Amino acid sequence: MDIKKLEDRVDELINTVERLRSENKTLRDSQTHLATERDRLMAKSEQARSRVENMIERLKAMDHE
Repeated sequence: MDIKKLEDRVDELINTVERLRSENKTLRDSQTHLATERDRLMAKSEQARSRVENMIERLKAMDHE
């Protein structure tokens, strides 16, 4: 393998590493965003569940009156 081919291959590998680093950062950022969104939705779901349970308890109390 001559020097030019080796240089070309090294350049290609450097470009690949840079592209993969960029993709990896994008994926990590996306994962962080999705985890935050999941936590927000879980909290919202828990609030809704609590409200429904409270409504059911009030309805049961009204039924016993």
